[in-house]
Amino acid sequence: MLLTAEDPAPVRVLREAGKSDLFLTADHAGRVFPATLKDLGVSEAERQRHIAWDIGIAGVTEYLSGMLDATAVLQTYSRLVIDCNRDPSWPSAMPAVSEYTPIPGNQALSAEARQARVAAIFTPYHDRIRTLLDARAGRRTVLVAMHSFTPSFKGESRAMQVGMLYNKDARLARILLDLLRQEGDLTVGDNAPYAVTEESDYGIPTHGEKRGLPHIEIEIRQDLIATPETQKAWAGRFAGWLTQADSLLKGR
Repeated sequence: MLLTAEDPAPVRVLREAGKSDLFLTADHAGRVFPATLKDLGVSEAERQRHIAWDIGIAGVTEYLSGMLDATAVLQTYSRLVIDCNRDPSWPSAMPAVSEYTPIPGNQALSAEARQARVAAIFTPYHDRIRTLLDARAGRRTVLVAMHSFTPSFKGESRAMQVGMLYNKDARLARILLDLLRQEGDLTVGDNAPYAVTEESDYGIPTHGEKRGLPHIEIEIRQDLIATPETQKAWAGRFAGWLTQADSLLKGR
């Protein structure tokens, strides 16, 4: 087995009985490595970087869950072990190279080794989301996938502070884009720095689009949420925006 009794559970659930219509997920909240895999041959400095996790997003999601009384599901393990926002069959789910960094422990993985990671981490995480959403059948639910992005990627600087990501359903994204642009102090990405697609993402297509749930993927630049204080501040801003956006969405 990949995980031992000393390893943490692959999924954390906050406020399972939360009263909010908003349902939060954080696919890249953690940076834990199973003891059996050690560090995959990756240095501590690299394991602190964006290649290993979404810096700051766990804290933002935790604060936001409390402010909204919203159920939140957070993944514990590093995306270098398995990326829970990728289909497990894709090479990017267990990357041999992330950005420019080789990941020795992911080189030439056997089918058995890949399946062990899927069974121990990916499946329990998404099964928990699925079970919680099933339990809300007949109840209005809006899926909010929380992520963070690095200020630069492969030499490309990113000036935007936040991004609103979507694919087939832009209803909530359009409302949020309008609200954030009205603030006057934000550079907001419209399907930037990434765009949601069925070829690059798993969470929104699987839990949002296939269920027909209104949804949004939120990206916050990592240098803005590097401390508990800034995480709380940005959670407060998004609590207001999401509450207002959800109210407007109900009227459409």
